[in-house]
Amino acid sequence: MTAYYQLLRRDLTGSLPAPQWPADTHLDHYRPALAPAIHAVLRMTQEQGGGRVANLEAWQQQFLSDAEFDPTLCLVASNAEGILGVAQCWTSAFIHHLSVHPCAQGQGLGRALLLHSFQVFKQRGEPYVDLKVLESNLRARQLYERAGMVFVLRDVVSEG
Repeated sequence: MTAYYQLLRRDLTGSLPAPQWPADTHLDHYRPALAPAIHAVLRMTQEQGGGRVANLEAWQQQFLSDAEFDPTLCLVASNAEGILGVAQCWTSAFIHHLSVHPCAQGQGLGRALLLHSFQVFKQRGEPYVDLKVLESNLRARQLYERAGMVFVLRDVVSEG
């Protein structure tokens, strides 16, 4: 069966809603000491449609070798229990991964990370931000659409 993704876009030129963070949530960004925990959340959620995540060593190396990987654009939400969510964004105004730990899903954390990502790109002077979502991932698509993202195109998910 052929799988499809949708490319969605959010215009950043107008006003943006402020993120509403769950209680006791702290915002940080990628740094090597957090890498294993960040990576674990990304890998845990990839089965839910979060895309492919390289093994830890290769993923960490991308922060040093790939211009798309900016540590300040890997947004991390945590509380006293640990890392709850990650929005890994690329320098090309693209949200590569938006992952929320299963224990924190349904509490508004994904929406807060998404809205915060919009603000970060707006502050960088970007006119819009894009992401891809599996067409079958209805929960994620609803989140993105409620946050003002609009359909741009549909394409076949490539294997490999």
